[in-house]
Amino acid sequence: MKKKALITGVTGQDGAYLAKLLLKKNYKVYGTYRRVSTPNFWRLEYLGVLSKIELIPFDLLDQSSILEAIQLAKPDEVYNLAAQSFVGASFEQPVATGEITGLGLTRLLDTIKNCDNNIRFYQASSSELYGNVAEVPQNEKTPFRPKSPYAAAKLYAHWITLNYREAYNLFAVCGILFNHESPLRGVEFVTRKITYNIALIKNGLANKLVLGNLDAKRDWGYAEDYVEAMWLMLQQEKPKDYVIATGKTYTVKEFVKRAFKYAGLDYKNYVEVSDKYLRPSDVDLLLGDPSKAESDLGWNSSKTSIDNLIKMMVDSDLKLVEAQKSSVNIYKESNIKLYDHFKE
Repeated sequence: MKKKALITGVTGQDGAYLAKLLLKKNYKVYGTYRRVSTPNFWRLEYLGVLSKIELIPFDLLDQSSILEAIQLAKPDEVYNLAAQSFVGASFEQPVATGEITGLGLTRLLDTIKNCDNNIRFYQASSSELYGNVAEVPQNEKTPFRPKSPYAAAKLYAHWITLNYREAYNLFAVCGILFNHESPLRGVEFVTRKITYNIALIKNGLANKLVLGNLDAKRDWGYAEDYVEAMWLMLQQEKPKDYVIATGKTYTVKEFVKRAFKYAGLDYKNYVEVSDKYLRPSDVDLLLGDPSKAESDLGWNSSKTSIDNLIKMMVDSDLKLVEAQKSSVNIYKESNIKLYDHFKE
């Protein structure tokens, strides 16, 4: 009999890759999406899985829609990837971020507890929890020091997941995932902003790239590798939380240099820094220690190098912009989102 999985936030980067993985493992996959005027299914279409999953309208602010999704899917596993996912936006919408990312998750956990406490549950935690880091590298025992409304909401979600695990004996785990990127990343995230603007520059559609803090250090991996770790966590005998990372860190400037070099460009001719893109409070250094995941889960933290990740993203954006350029009337405007379907 097929296992059944419910993925909240299936239209996002991680949700789409996870749906693809679970389908390969012969799961019946259900995915949730928000009812909007223009549903955002392009990632699922890109991976060729849209027609293979069952889609359910869903809202973390609406307990009845959560209950309906659980009753309809009757899942063996639930992966909660739905959230307000952009750190920068959380400063502009702190209350909404808390409602969706924190309290929304609590509604979901409480529904699972009341409907079927045999469901195995995965919560997407974040390396942003570490904030002003207490130690380097960060592992599962490193204290959390969140520095944004996004991270604070994620911290609440992290601890409430542990609370439900201990209080109600739920198989509930948190994956503390460090930055993970792909061609499916939204263009508001810095890595995709870089590779997308490189494609615009190469095609004569932009002449500069404006960024914020170039000195911030991040541990960047490949999203498709990271969703495998999510699945592995729910296959274990006992529920445990894991750091998922590469164990290597690079500055934003280093990512920029490598991406422009791969495209045959000198970043110094195109990159500008603006205070407009600086956050009120930023995290300076993130570096994860994936040794526990490697040991317990058999997960490979070095499967995709940063150079291969950059190559993949630049190549994808070059193809995309070239295709759009040939079929759409595009005006030469720098540093704008030219394609609506990129929006999260």
